[in-house]
Amino acid sequence: MRELSQQQRLEFEAAAFRTLIEHLRSRSDVQNIDLMNLAGFCRNCLANWYRDAADAAGVDLSKEEAREIIYGMPYEEWRAKHQTEASEAQKAAFETGKPSH
Repeated sequence: MRELSQQQRLEFEAAAFRTLIEHLRSRSDVQNIDLMNLAGFCRNCLANWYRDAADAAGVDLSKEEAREIIYGMPYEEWRAKHQTEASEAQKAAFETGKPSH
């Protein structure tokens, strides 16, 4: 495996993360519960991880601020525009999957 410098790793990881966020923003048809059921994480998890990283660096970032960074808009606005009611099948899969949300 190719040896990367710490700076290269940081830059490549940041670029991959930005691409993931843009992809999730463009796929508002994919509900968080679907992400949780299939992958064990969702947009809210990413916001929580982002906030945890800020906290570890001594930066005070609210839950709402972290979610806006991930969603590209206030969370409540995203929910109003894109979130649908979860089906019984989605809810059942969520309950049995014991996601780490």
